[in-house]
Amino acid sequence: MTTRRIQGAAVTAAMVTGVAACSAPGGGASEGKSAGSVVIGVGSEPDSLSPLLGYGKDGNSKIFDGLLARDAALKLKPVLATALPKVGDDGRTYTYTLRDGVKFSDGEPLTPADVVFTYRTVLDAKTNNTSKSELDAIKEVRASGDDEVVFTLKYPYAPFAGRTVLPIVPEHIAGKQDPNTGSFNTKPVGTGPYVLAGWRKGEKLTFKANPTYWGGAPKVKTFTMAVIADDNVRATRLRSGDLDGAILPPNLAATFRNDDGRRTYDAKSYDFRSVTLPTLNEVTGDRAVRQALDAAVDREAMVDKILDGAGRPAYGPLPTDDPWFAPDIKRAQDLKKAKRILDEAGWKTGAGGIRAKDGRRAAFTLLYPSGDKVRQDHALAYASDAKKAGIDVTVESATWEVIEPRMKNDAVLAGFGSTGDPDFGLYTLLHSSLAGDGFNNMGRYDNPAVDRALDTGRRSQVPAVRAAAYDTLQRELVKDPGYTFLTHIDHLYVLADRWAGLTTQLEPHEHGFASGPWWNIADWQPKK
Repeated sequence: MTTRRIQGAAVTAAMVTGVAACSAPGGGASEGKSAGSVVIGVGSEPDSLSPLLGYGKDGNSKIFDGLLARDAALKLKPVLATALPKVGDDGRTYTYTLRDGVKFSDGEPLTPADVVFTYRTVLDAKTNNTSKSELDAIKEVRASGDDEVVFTLKYPYAPFAGRTVLPIVPEHIAGKQDPNTGSFNTKPVGTGPYVLAGWRKGEKLTFKANPTYWGGAPKVKTFTMAVIADDNVRATRLRSGDLDGAILPPNLAATFRNDDGRRTYDAKSYDFRSVTLPTLNEVTGDRAVRQALDAAVDREAMVDKILDGAGRPAYGPLPTDDPWFAPDIKRAQDLKKAKRILDEAGWKTGAGGIRAKDGRRAAFTLLYPSGDKVRQDHALAYASDAKKAGIDVTVESATWEVIEPRMKNDAVLAGFGSTGDPDFGLYTLLHSSLAGDGFNNMGRYDNPAVDRALDTGRRSQVPAVRAAAYDTLQRELVKDPGYTFLTHIDHLYVLADRWAGLTTQLEPHEHGFASGPWWNIADWQPKK
């Protein structure tokens, strides 16, 4: 999903930083009182609602369906396809049979041509989709007969089926427009359980149930995503009854714990907070500085004090309970080590305890998005830890519009993390071929050993070979940190207790808009 990542990777991509007006998002607080209508407060909105530009690429898009989707346990299940794909040619062909009778919300039938058009357009070099590298394995996609689609891959790609949650768009509409600028980006048509009823940029998106949805009309007839970038304002509007639910940071979610009329949902995630360390910056580009910062940071304290325990220390991009995690890379704060590394690299203590080398102070700016209290607290704690090692970090808040052109030289308190397979999040985060490609590889990290590990992990189908590659990658990141990994955060949501069927998934970085207890809002039922 192309959002300026919330609070986000995922890196999620563009966060709205203006606070929505405090009037009710859909005409008054009473809008949320019916079980058939829901108002949710989120911290960001998409740039576009077109899957051709990345919207819904990880699923849960509401307006659209993919060939496959993930259930509550993240297991793949058929949606527009009748079954999971038939895999042939030693993992180089994937064949999907389309479900019969599916129609887009304008009444036109879904055909294999729509699937072919969607994937070919995403992969077209002229399409401004910064996630197209995720589909690098595709050599060709073609229709076969009236109901089949065949993907031919350049190389066996073990997690390929997980990429086919990508939403399918109608060729008869989107095919007549420029995918980068066409009206489809803000007036989408899909096969999903909801249709877009209205979008007031920076304020709200309203969705209505698709009465002809092939899977049956949802019981929640309308829902509104109120775009409220500021955490405190979201909490205030939830408390006032203006919102039925919201995503909140731990300290604010805790204030609702004893509210009998609301429930708090705690979702584990792959979402991590980290500091990008741009290689173009003369301070953060120094490997010794990066190593010292990695040793100086107190991850445990951040989990305890900033997240109130709702998270885990991040020793790399994979959470500690992930089966691919290399457990012996865990490391505690070690200020003596940090100082020793800097001493040996020629960074000598100077005025005010700040180090310098060749006349350059060990100082840099760390940006974080305005209104995001969790990132602000991480940034301030990071700066405090860095100063103990003799590195001066100036923390500065800004909108993403200000941050984006500066992030090639200035550090950013960033968020990333993808579920499903290590390749899904690590390749775009670290591979040198994507350095400076939008929010991919933001710090322009370039490590040949990491590139080799990423390529091996992507191209091998042998589990042991893949495991060894990702193990190597994690160890290389300890030796040469392109980021200072801080915490993996839990996602906390508070909702009025009026519906049944609410669950959470193990979530990626993106949360609030597609993830959250409303990931399956089409399946909710009013409580009796």
